[in-house]
Amino acid sequence: MVAFSLFKAFFVGGCLCVIGQLLIDLTGMTPARILVSFVTAGVVLTAVGLYAPLVEWAGAGATVPLLGFGYVLADGVKEAVAQDGLLGALTGGLSATAGGIAAAIVFGFLCALLSRPKSKAE
Repeated sequence: MVAFSLFKAFFVGGCLCVIGQLLIDLTGMTPARILVSFVTAGVVLTAVGLYAPLVEWAGAGATVPLLGFGYVLADGVKEAVAQDGLLGALTGGLSATAGGIAAAIVFGFLCALLSRPKSKAE
């Protein structure tokens, strides 16, 4: 059972990465536009109720990629609106993703401290 769960996560995460790679290779989209498109797609798919079943089936394969970040944003907003009303629309997404954002900042800072950047001329 565990092996099948790992397979599902790997398969779904891999398919999402293939879609991103195809967008890079076959379109003129920049990585930044693809990033924004994936997060937005995660929000939209969550809003229409299509992403939650995928998350339940694939687990980390659906929550770790950028679409999963959009899913967490939308889910956080939905829960906060249910608890706090309209104010939750402004605070829910940030409170739901605060851990991931903080980790990205801390690890990015640590990598910057530990690496030796080189100029492009070298």
